[in-house]
Amino acid sequence: MSRGRGQWVAVSAIVTALAIALIAGLALAPEVRSVGVGTEAPDFRAVDVQSNDTLTLANFAGRVVLLNVWATWCGPCEAEMPSMQRLHDALGDEGLAIVAVSVDVGRPTPVRRWVEDRNLTFMVLHDPQGTIERTYQTIAVPESFVIDRDGMIVKKHIGALEWDAPAQQRLFRQLLGIDDARLQDVTR
Repeated sequence: MSRGRGQWVAVSAIVTALAIALIAGLALAPEVRSVGVGTEAPDFRAVDVQSNDTLTLANFAGRVVLLNVWATWCGPCEAEMPSMQRLHDALGDEGLAIVAVSVDVGRPTPVRRWVEDRNLTFMVLHDPQGTIERTYQTIAVPESFVIDRDGMIVKKHIGALEWDAPAQQRLFRQLLGIDDARLQDVTR
């Protein structure tokens, strides 16, 4: 066999071995599932900054959830918090759970103080390892997910949003099954 032909045989063998390794790796790797509108919301674990209890998405089963991934150092996060509080005030008793998960590194005490300084009364959790960011495949803070009563993601939003704006309130009222006549009684 000529030297040139031998090199091509060796290269072909290496390429074939790499292809087999790639196919085997893909077959044996855990399935990576995209997280977005129309998919089931993945479970997560985070610590309640008030009680220090560890909570999961299952703690909010059967409720409509606005899941917000944020940090205290994030200006847009701070800007949207008042609208989340107003939405909580308007629809929290109707079955809406607002769950804001801080990804601040470190202890929960500074997050709790930040929340208390702003008089926020919705659920604030802390995930200092940022596991929720990987689980929900977020690319920025704030990033939010609206989850229906069946645990399906129906809206995903990157960046700050006025969560109590009329269009957002319509979405939440629809998900909560609040009809317009009942809503008029609530808003008076």
